[in-house]
Amino acid sequence: MQFSVYQESHIGGRKVNQDRMGYSFTRDALLLVLADGMGGHLRGEMAATIMMQTMSTLFQKHATPYVKKPERFLEEAFMEAHHEIHRYRAENNMPETPRTTVVACLIQHNTAIWAHCGDSRLYWLRRGQVLARTVDHSHIEHLIARGLADPSERSTHPDRNKLYNCVGASSLPKIEVGRQASLQSGDVLLLCSDGLWAMLPDEEITHRLSTQTIVRAVPELIEKAVAIAGATSDNTTALAIMWQGSPDIEMASTLTADMATVISTKMLPDNLVSTTIQSTAEPDAPLEIDAFNDDEIEKAIAEIRDAIGKSTHVVK
Repeated sequence: MQFSVYQESHIGGRKVNQDRMGYSFTRDALLLVLADGMGGHLRGEMAATIMMQTMSTLFQKHATPYVKKPERFLEEAFMEAHHEIHRYRAENNMPETPRTTVVACLIQHNTAIWAHCGDSRLYWLRRGQVLARTVDHSHIEHLIARGLADPSERSTHPDRNKLYNCVGASSLPKIEVGRQASLQSGDVLLLCSDGLWAMLPDEEITHRLSTQTIVRAVPELIEKAVAIAGATSDNTTALAIMWQGSPDIEMASTLTADMATVISTKMLPDNLVSTTIQSTAEPDAPLEIDAFNDDEIEKAIAEIRDAIGKSTHVVK
């Protein structure tokens, strides 16, 4: 495999950055993960950290040097992280469970497959076109899908921030696994938190990633999203790769050019795993609770899931 990768996070106007991102790779497999701790709960940053650590640990266990059953791996890793977050709550006698959204992508044999819970997004681009994008597990996306709201309302609808799915809630997460995607050299994959996409239209994200290198496009997108949001801007995080497929060079290397890391894995040993994901928990940060309290978010999740269940039974 050969790919260039760039990642960046901005705390925005918050006291704590609850976003986490990172990647792990072997000779034949690459895992990208981005988690956005939910600010309406205590220790959202710990939920995101546990999510990242669990994904990385299981990848190191199963990628030998590639993952045999990628769909099952993603589903089981998400579910294991959910249980680990609940264990963290019990061990620390917390009044509620930390929660996080997440999007993850596993690439091997020139094929990508991804999964997500919540509204952390993945974009797959080729030659200026979006070939695929994850659909947020939110009330507004449900309304749009049912024809009850217009896509133009995504950034203005009063329920745009209400999610019906996450990792760490009292109910099990609903893990949405995407289809397998055959990558070509030059394809770009972007994982980002809602701090980025909520401020910028898909057209601008696509344009910048298609006309600039990821090392230029990603920080410019983050800077603009934070500037538009102003003093109350959310944590804004992005992780992007440009896929280059099989390397033409014979020697494996990790190079830094223009601050973007170019990685070639051809000559790596079977048992070597490299990762940027921290293996230990980060120091405690000050508690922060945002607009919605625990009861309000639980009620919103229940109401939205109930509405979706009813509409699913009605629409044939």
